[in-house]
Amino acid sequence: QVQLVESGGGLVQPGGSLRLSCETSGGIFSFYTMGWYRQAPGKERELVASINSGGDINYSDSVKGRFTISKDNAKNTMYLQMNSLKPEDTAVYYCNFRPLELLRWRDYWGQGTQVTVSS
Repeated sequence: QVQLVESGGGLVQPGGSLRLSCETSGGIFSFYTMGWYRQAPGKERELVASINSGGDINYSDSVKGRFTISKDNAKNTMYLQMNSLKPEDTAVYYCNFRPLELLRWRDYWGQGTQVTVSS
């Protein structure tokens, strides 16, 4: 059973930084995509950044240049370094793990962590 455990959210002032972590367990997969999504109150969940097993990275335009996604394969952990945070970055952040499992793409989600950017 694949499990994702997130950590690192909190309250930060505008211009500050936070680092989110997402540790996965329960399987080893050759092909996968991992990503960070966020959902603000009253809004749909949106993709913030993604990284795949080949190392390809994508960012949403709203975070490009401020956020950095990375992964440590030895620790089975994905990170999201968030710099120059803005109030509009306030949301619940979810990590997603999408492995190719038995010839099908599966979706697994973390529990979510609150990020609040406010003075």
